[in-house]
Amino acid sequence: MRIRALIWSFLLVIASTAMAENTSIKDVISAQIEAFQNEDVEEAFTHASPKIQSIFRSPQNFGAMVRRGYPMVWRPSDIEFRDQRTAGDTVYQEMWFMDSRGVGHSFVYEMIQIAGSWKINGVFKVKPSDVSA
Repeated sequence: MRIRALIWSFLLVIASTAMAENTSIKDVISAQIEAFQNEDVEEAFTHASPKIQSIFRSPQNFGAMVRRGYPMVWRPSDIEFRDQRTAGDTVYQEMWFMDSRGVGHSFVYEMIQIAGSWKINGVFKVKPSDVSA
């Protein structure tokens, strides 16, 4: 009986940890999108990994790149969190953004953990996995 309770406790901890990781990934992506909408490039930059930060060197450079190159991410009219996949220590979060013209765009966010916090390590435009969106 005691072993069964221990096993259930262990499984509960694993399940709640996995749920917390999924939630925190969504929180990080949502926080960055909200920062873009508020034109707070300094805040948006904090959610980027050190690799991304070293590429753009400043929040202003990073914000300018997103504003010019990814207006649907800078000012989405709608977003959806889609499938999530894990490969080793990296989580890939599929996202769908609707732009101001009503056109949908699919991206994959590459997420890594650094010192216990999720960071965005890259964003890649992909073909939509669901053509009904």
